[in-house]
Amino acid sequence: MVNLASWGRLGSWPHEARALFDRESIARQLADGPSGIAYGMGRSYGDVCLNPGGGAWLTAGLDRFVSFDAATGRLRCEAGVRLGQIQQFAVPRGWILPVTPGTWMATVGGAIANDVHGKNHHVRGAFGEHVLRLRLVRTDGESFECGPHERPDWFAATVGGMGLTGIVAEAELQLMPVDGPWLDTETVPFVGLQAFFELADASEADWEYTVSWIDCLSGGLAGGLSGSRTRGLFMRGKHSPERLRAVPAERRRAMPFVPPVSLVNGLSLRLFNAAYYALNRMSAGPSTAHYRPFFYPLDHLADWNRMYGPSGFFQHQCVVPRAVGHDAIGAMLDAIARSGEGSFLAVLKTFGARPGIGLLSFPMPGVTLALDFPNRGASTVALLERLDAIVREAGGRLYAAKDARMSRALFEAGYPRLGDFLRFCDPKLSSAMSRRLMGH
Repeated sequence: MVNLASWGRLGSWPHEARALFDRESIARQLADGPSGIAYGMGRSYGDVCLNPGGGAWLTAGLDRFVSFDAATGRLRCEAGVRLGQIQQFAVPRGWILPVTPGTWMATVGGAIANDVHGKNHHVRGAFGEHVLRLRLVRTDGESFECGPHERPDWFAATVGGMGLTGIVAEAELQLMPVDGPWLDTETVPFVGLQAFFELADASEADWEYTVSWIDCLSGGLAGGLSGSRTRGLFMRGKHSPERLRAVPAERRRAMPFVPPVSLVNGLSLRLFNAAYYALNRMSAGPSTAHYRPFFYPLDHLADWNRMYGPSGFFQHQCVVPRAVGHDAIGAMLDAIARSGEGSFLAVLKTFGARPGIGLLSFPMPGVTLALDFPNRGASTVALLERLDAIVREAGGRLYAAKDARMSRALFEAGYPRLGDFLRFCDPKLSSAMSRRLMGH
């Protein structure tokens, strides 16, 4: 038995952990092992990768490249390969992942299971759109390949399927050509949600990547207009033909210990948000950036999740339709302001008009807001439930990869294709999340 946790550090629970190292023997191991769920790098925030008291299939050892075609950018690799391994291998060869989340520590299997998205959904969609095929292993010993044109029903269930259809042994990805590791970027300070939406609309045609940080403590009701005083930084980027610039040396630091109490509190949030906004406002404008700090700003601080202390933190990421986006996001910011709690990380961005290819894919056309809240117990849960109510009324949904406590009713309302998905579930694959939200 091994204690496993997820990135939110809301707890650590014993699992009967079994490591997978040989992709050719996965079927035999699954047949002989306990019921469980795949566990890669543990970068999911909630309980989608946890199975307390049950089995966990450790996939980080499935970390080998199988083949790469330098002419076409097709990469076949095992499911435990980290996204950072792909970037470090591919970018010097003129290729890059077309979609990447905010950490490069996630595995390929995790990226598929959660159909992760990045800063360019309006251009490239989510991760699953760039998976050409994958090999799925079921606990009954069956193993088969599926993709957009090969057993597409199984592919649609597995992409975004939270690891419940089988163990992904390997996958073939289509990479995107790039001239080098550099991005032409621009930071634009703004005040008010309306200004954010105007920037987002104006940027989609010419900029590959768009994302905003907002100071959620600066919003709330102002003259009856929710979010009219919310300040933020709109960041956009596109791949640059720059080749000669020297790559900066990596400066990686670590949070060395878990403090006895959360370092994220009302005072530290206000000081940090004010300083972060002021510093970036002074340096706003065009620049050239290496892809790594632009895509993965938090990865330079290892174990940053420890700053929330021994009780951990909740992440709440929603998406709501664009037509009600201004009002819904404004109402959420107002609820946060009234609660007295705040988010250290508050990320606002738009999704393009392209539905997810997975039956349970999170992205949908609209606007998405991601928030982190220190776990202060009942008061934090009460705030999250108020945010949930706003999301449900708006016709939105929460992201399962970030969730640890949404209700089954909210999940069912947000994912109308759940009934179609359930018939693909492997009876021996189960997680704390699947039991909480699906009874499986």
